[in-house]
Amino acid sequence: MLRQALSVLCVTAFLLAFAAPPAVAQSPLTPAPRLQRVVTGLDRPTHVTHAADGSDRLFITEKPGTIRVLQNDILLPVPFLDISDRVLSSGSEQGLFSVAFPPAGADAGHVYVNYTGLPDGETVVSRFAISPDDANAADAASEERILIIEQPFANHNGGQLTFGPDGYLYIGTGDGGSGGDPQGNAQNGSALLGKILRIDVESAPAGEPYGIPATNPFVDTAGFRPEVWALGLRNPWRFSFDRATGDLYIADVGQSTREEVNYQPSGGGGENYGWNIMEGSTCFQAQSCDTEGLTLPVAEYGRDLGTSITGGHVYRATAPAAWGGIYFYGDFGSGRIWALERLNDGWRNTLVLDTELSIASFGEDEAGHLYVVDLGGSVYALATATYLPIFGAWTRIDMPSSSAILMYAAH
Repeated sequence: MLRQALSVLCVTAFLLAFAAPPAVAQSPLTPAPRLQRVVTGLDRPTHVTHAADGSDRLFITEKPGTIRVLQNDILLPVPFLDISDRVLSSGSEQGLFSVAFPPAGADAGHVYVNYTGLPDGETVVSRFAISPDDANAADAASEERILIIEQPFANHNGGQLTFGPDGYLYIGTGDGGSGGDPQGNAQNGSALLGKILRIDVESAPAGEPYGIPATNPFVDTAGFRPEVWALGLRNPWRFSFDRATGDLYIADVGQSTREEVNYQPSGGGGENYGWNIMEGSTCFQAQSCDTEGLTLPVAEYGRDLGTSITGGHVYRATAPAAWGGIYFYGDFGSGRIWALERLNDGWRNTLVLDTELSIASFGEDEAGHLYVVDLGGSVYALATATYLPIFGAWTRIDMPSSSAILMYAAH
């Protein structure tokens, strides 16, 4: 349901203790989060996820076109999948972006990936068969291309694949690139760019690569592609569902002033997140603009704190219990990590870690522990001084933190 967000969004930002810059202090979260490196030596990792099959394996995508497996504390030497011969990765925003296992997990016998294809950099969403004889091997020759979207420029390719709690595949697409969305894709319902798409890939009609869920919000709307789930996005760099509630969190990279987190309650759909009318909660190209029907972010920050937001996950592991329900996310440019909590009367956005990492992605394992992907070649677990998820033998890395807090009224 679309909302007139400006009329209900009350942005009341205040800084605890210091004005700017944020002071290095004890983390306001208890227990304080730390980062523990679980694997290194990767080639520009972009994403990490699990297979939902009880194996506790982690699958890590690498930008040039390979997927690696971390099993029993060991990075397996042979890739799960190598499609580097068909991935265009020369641009900073091109490559293999994500991997998604269907609701049945690896037991379904196939997996989905999102990458930019050779030679022109088009977005490709494909399905690959997993070997029946080796759960750690997918067949590169088995590729079935599900969806291809032409890209007018080399940047803003989106790239996230995620199965929702409804069993459908959600796909994040950028606005097509350049700057300012010159083709107007994000607000154009007939374009697949600048959107979150929702398609049915597990029970598609015979002869079709995918089906359209009957409950998609624009399935019967003139001027809209039926695949569209949400619009008005510039470059949704990572989105995720809260595994406990089904709520959707979308991080959208800004143009030059604001980075934002968007929130869609479970059962929603059809939201317009404002780009390129808005950038965050401000008008993009004019001092005033028509905000009717737009949904504005629940959290945002300026270029003094970061330059390229990276979406994360809601923490749902059993320990530490105090983190339950908190959405952790970060910034690729600054290396900062925040904790976003929904309160009875609004949102609290807390800066909890200040790192030197190039945060390309967050991921979660089967138990709900969270991981941070550093494009520089490593994956870290979000941990505490006394609690080390799964790979407790590895060295913990202690990062400084801040007590800066922003408040956003609920809407």
